[in-house]
Amino acid sequence: MKNALDKRGNARESLLPILLEVVKENSFLTDTAMKEIAGALDISSAEVFGVASFYEFLPIGYNGKNTIRVCKNISCYIEGKDEIIKAIEDFLKIKAGETTRDGKFTFKTANCLGWCHKGPAMLINDTPHTDLTPEKAIALISEYT
Repeated sequence: MKNALDKRGNARESLLPILLEVVKENSFLTDTAMKEIAGALDISSAEVFGVASFYEFLPIGYNGKNTIRVCKNISCYIEGKDEIIKAIEDFLKIKAGETTRDGKFTFKTANCLGWCHKGPAMLINDTPHTDLTPEKAIALISEYT
């Protein structure tokens, strides 16, 4: 975290870039890190948490090695996102919002991934996958096991 603060400075407008840098270094944010950032920027911990919890790509707490995000927006809903979610939950033996016991996968849903025209869509880490079927989703995830 010190690297992020050194790199970005301690201006209030540096909050989001600092949070992104910390996630890049550590894969997630901790309460301790957010409190330290608040102190360094002279803002409240609540403000730091508010920004961090607003953005899907700023994970708070531990995430697995690979993060799977399935879009839950109306476009993907119409195209079958519920079947995709069920298939992933059955395959990984976890529910959305959980991490597998071996730490390989964290599974989440997200409001919009920006692929509405090719839904249902998911991200595995930062790689988009579109026009999903349950079988295609499982095959893609299997490449990471």
